[in-house]
Amino acid sequence: MLFAAGLGTRLRPLTDTMPKALVSVGGRPLISHVAERLTQAGCDHIVVNVHHHAAMLTTYLQTHDLGARISISDEQDALLDTGGGLLKAAPLFGAKASERLLIHNVDILSNADLQALYRHQPTAAAVLLVSQRETSRYLLFDAAMRLVGWTNIKTGEVKSPYPNLDVAGCRRLAFSGIHCFDARLFTLMRDRGYTGKFSIIDFYLSVCADTPIYGYSDAHLRLLDVGKIDSLAAAEDFLLTL
Repeated sequence: MLFAAGLGTRLRPLTDTMPKALVSVGGRPLISHVAERLTQAGCDHIVVNVHHHAAMLTTYLQTHDLGARISISDEQDALLDTGGGLLKAAPLFGAKASERLLIHNVDILSNADLQALYRHQPTAAAVLLVSQRETSRYLLFDAAMRLVGWTNIKTGEVKSPYPNLDVAGCRRLAFSGIHCFDARLFTLMRDRGYTGKFSIIDFYLSVCADTPIYGYSDAHLRLLDVGKIDSLAAAEDFLLTL
């Protein structure tokens, strides 16, 4: 699944007239670059959610060959965030809904080995690509790289199902916006009462104490978040090095 429904506010004024998925980098829309990475890794069916300038993005998807079958999850009525958007799209995965799903934000460019991520910890409920990138918000993992919490180092806020979590003793890593999701988790979402708009990270944190969710870190990972205007020039240079 490609998350492409966001408002792209950090890319204004470009996103005043187009969805961030269609912002051009190196002469091609962002979504074209990311879809190419997905198909190179073996994806043959990609679900894309749409909201901001939905008609424009839908037309692009219907008139361009991205190398895979495309299904569109329509969120024009309301943005559902990453968790709600994924749950709404569940019926679109069809027969693949019994398999592990690869999820990718449309504004993330990387050299990630997506096949290695997909194969990692095959019995895990979810596997999150993480790195030591500097940010203010981090996921927290134990020594075995199992998810145990989240923290905002600027505010000191901590989210965890473990009330006495030793944050200082955890491995602190940044989420990439790329992860694998066992489709059986859709049932757990519904059983826990998740509906409408919610964050996938909040869901992971709510179930990680009794559901195996792991991080995957690659020392060779290079990643660029193309979420701001000043990152577009850097993105073009970045693509030349992949």
